[in-house]
This record gives sequence, C-alpha cells and structure tokens, in this order.
Amino acid sequence: MDATVHCTAFSCPQERSPHSRRFEAEKLDQFAKLDSPWNSRRQIARQIDVSDRTLYRWIERSRNAVQASSWPGDVARLFQSPDGLDFLHGLVTAAHLVFVQANDCGIRSLCWFLELSGLDEFVSPSFGAQQAVAEEVESLLVTFGQEEDQRLAASMPAREISLCEDETFHHQICLVGIEPVSNFLLLEQYEPQRDATTWNRCLDERLSGLPITVFQVTSDQSKALIAHTQSHLGAHHSPDLFHVQQDTVRATSLALSSQTEAAIEELDKTRQKIADLRAQHDACREQCPQDPLVEELGRHVQQAEAEEAAAVERVTVCQARQGRAKAARQGLGQDYHPLDLATGQVVSADESAKRLTGHFDTLDQVAVEAGLSAHAREKLAKARRVLGAMQTTLVFFWTMIATRLEAWKVSPSAQLWMREQLIPGYYLQRAAEKAGTAQERQRLRALSEEVLARARSPDGLWGTLSPEVRTGLERRAQQCADFFQRSSSCVEGRNGQLSLKHHALHYFTTRKLRALTVLHNYLLQREDGSTAAQRFYGTAPRDLFSWLREHLSLPARPRRKRRAR
Repeated sequence: MDATVHCTAFSCPQERSPHSRRFEAEKLDQFAKLDSPWNSRRQIARQIDVSDRTLYRWIERSRNAVQASSWPGDVARLFQSPDGLDFLHGLVTAAHLVFVQANDCGIRSLCWFLELSGLDEFVSPSFGAQQAVAEEVESLLVTFGQEEDQRLAASMPAREISLCEDETFHHQICLVGIEPVSNFLLLEQYEPQRDATTWNRCLDERLSGLPITVFQVTSDQSKALIAHTQSHLGAHHSPDLFHVQQDTVRATSLALSSQTEAAIEELDKTRQKIADLRAQHDACREQCPQDPLVEELGRHVQQAEAEEAAAVERVTVCQARQGRAKAARQGLGQDYHPLDLATGQVVSADESAKRLTGHFDTLDQVAVEAGLSAHAREKLAKARRVLGAMQTTLVFFWTMIATRLEAWKVSPSAQLWMREQLIPGYYLQRAAEKAGTAQERQRLRALSEEVLARARSPDGLWGTLSPEVRTGLERRAQQCADFFQRSSSCVEGRNGQLSLKHHALHYFTTRKLRALTVLHNYLLQREDGSTAAQRFYGTAPRDLFSWLREHLSLPARPRRKRRAR
C-alpha cells in the first residue's frame, strides 16, 4: 500500500466513499434511526442520499450476516455499526502493533488469533489481507517518526550530548548510535561500509536541523570510530569499559576455571584411590595379618595421602587465583568512576588510574602464575592499552564540569560545593540505576540520599540560596553527572535485540528497520511513563497508537465463503 496517502477514518475520502465499509455502516445506522412504519425505504434512501438498490443490498447483506453468524445477534449487529467498526479497528491496530511489529509473532499467528477468537466473521483472516495491513502499519510508523522528529526538533532547546556508537551485522552492516541519557536512537541504518567517512555522512544527515552538539562519543577502540569522533566531530572519545572487561574475561575466566576443575577432578581421583587402598589394606590385615603385603599396602596408603595433600593445595591455589582474577575484573568496573562508590567521596583521576593499574597488575600476575597461553596474555595487553584513555576520560569529566560551572557563572564556593556534594549525590543516583543486584542498588540509593542530604543541609551553602537558584543548580548538577559515560551498553543491548528479531524474521527491509527505530523511540516507556523521544527532545510527542489508529485503514471485510457444489 502507498504510505503517502493516509487520513483519519472519519475524514479520509477512501473511507467516506460509497464503497467503503464505514460509509455503509454510517448509512445503515442512519437508516435504523429513520426507519418507521410511516417512512418507506425509498423515502429514507433519498433522505440519506443513497440509491434504493444500494440501500436494499446493504440491508440484505447485513441481515444475512446476522443470521449466519455464530455470535449472538446483538453482537453481530454491533460489529456492523460504526461503533463496532471502531472497536474492530482499534483491536486490529493494537494486534498488529504489539504482535507483528513489536514482538515478531508473525502474520500467520495473527491470522490464527482472528480465527480462534471468532473475529474472522468481521475481519478478513487471510494472510494476504493481513500482510497488506502489516505493510501499511510499517509505512505509517516511518511516517510518524519523520513527522514527529521534525515537529519536536523545531522547539527543541540547544543541547550538548554524549553518543554511544557501534555496528551490528545482519545481511549487511547496521550503524547504531544512541544518546545514553534518554536512550534515544539517533542513528540506526544499513550501510555498505563502516569507515569514518560513512559514519561522518550518516551522523551529519541525522543531526541536520537539530540544535545538538556532540561533545563525547563512547565506543570500542575501532579506528574508524575514533577518527570519526576526534577528527570530524571534534569530540572526546571515551573507551567502552564493556570491551575491556570482555578481553580480560576471555583471557582468564575459562582458562582459570578449567585449571580449577582439573585440580578438583584430580583430587577426587586421589581420594577414591585412597579409599580403594584402605579397603585392600584392611581386608588383607583381617585375612592375613603377618603377610608382608599388609605393610606394603600401608606404605601405598601413606603415599596416596601425601598426594591428596598436594592435590588439596593445588585446588586451593587454583581457586585463589580464580578468585583474585574475578575480583580484579570486577574491580575495573568498580573503580572506573570519578568517585568512590563505597564512600561517595570524589576520587582524582590519578588515584583512579592507580587503582585500575593495580587490577591490571593482578591479572598479569595471575596469568604468569597460571602459565596462561600467549593468546591470553595478548588479550590482557590489549585491555591494558586502554588504561591511558580511561584516565583521560576521567580528566575530561572533571574538566567539562569546571568549564560548564565557569560558563554558568557559578561562584567559587558554589562550585566546590557542587563538585564535592551535589554532583556526586546525583552521580550515585545514576550508578544505582545501573547496579547489577538489588542489594547494590539499595545501598547506592541510600548513599546517594545521604550525600544529597548533606548537600541540602540548611546549615551550609544550601541554606543561603533562594528556591529558584537551588532548582537551577540541581538541574545543572544532574547534567554534570551525566557527562561521564564509560560504557556503550545501551548500544550493545539494542544490537542484541536486533539480532533476536533478525533471527526470528531472517531478513530486515530498510522500512522494517526504520519502523523498529520508531517503536523504540516513541512507543516503549519507562516506569515514569516517558518515552525516549520525550526525554530527548524535552517535549511529549503525540501518542503513537492513537495516531496510528486514526491513519490506518479500516479492517477488510472477510470474503464470502463459497458453497460446496
């Protein structure tokens, strides 16, 4: 279907034409209201501006449908009325949006749903009919996204943003870029290349008309992405912590786990050997105490016990190495922050780098002790090479804060208060949202509340500020807390979702990919009810489902079943 011509069910010429389902339902509804013993059908037909034969045909078709329906007569008549058509329209629209577009259940499953629910008497359940609806829905989603992006961008205030970028691969390369604070998909499109030139062109086209400046990009260490960030955007490149941890896990986790399992297996064999030798020793001693074999078996038992002690020591050493490596890997994530998550105190970039270096040293030491392969050590070296960029990102974070506070003309005393209390309090809030366990989330929330309570103490600077100034400083503190972006996990998560959808559908058209982008930005909501588009543009967009329901064509009437000859 052509996606360029769509209107509401109440105003679209296609729906108001004499051949449309809605036009027929409205005229039959008018006829029912005017029908009386004092008015003939011919008179009513003239009053509602319909030919006699057409009105008779509609009445006969409606009557036959009610008589042949498996539903009660009132229900069958309802679904032939304008209100019933509106209900069917909303139901089919929601089914396509949720089942076919958002969750990839497939058109055949939707057809099956229509048949099982008995709605196939009022809505065409054929694959061809529903495939046409699916194509129309996709085209409308793309149109809605384009219209809303243009409308919301016109009133959007100027902003500086971070961007998370990465590529994923289906039948071809897909470039993905997300603004991490709002989780808004700014870029998601297929391209034949993933070089810096392609990234530059695609992002320039997307940012055209938007009052946005990208000051930071978080991604892996791809040369194309680094060149695109630093040379073209003139922005800071923040290394992705995920890939650093991934390299350390690949280098140490499986190898150390295998060594521990092998040591435990050897210990089990040794203990089984001891049990067998002791049983032989006891049996021999009972049967023939004077036999020299008893003494020899005793020596074998003692030797096996010594082997057991050595095996226990090996298991202990392997488990300890595995624990040290795990703690070091986790420490990279815990200490790659501009403040100490245990106390909420600000940590300098040098101190953070010192802690991170210690974790890398521990991993290197474990690799030497465990005799890991050259490939594993290369992985650790690759991860360690990102250490300098991580330290630079920490310096960049505090430099950005200092620059913004100066630009906002915040007094020196207020700057110190914001850096040491207000900004850390909001940063802890954001860290709590991303914590891996409920216990850690609760702890960080409690610590955030404690730090913010100190910042808002009436005995301090807070007590000297007016309510308007407080609100402004808190809003700016939240902006500063969002400056530090250490991971492109939002992009990795999106890539994972696309991979699952591609696995289910086997193929994405460009239109399908654009429709999925619109669903992500304008349909999915957080707990507070906000969409990614609302958080990104700062203005609530129109409701996607309501707009789609207004513009989607009415459901097609099922084809009349042929009689068997």
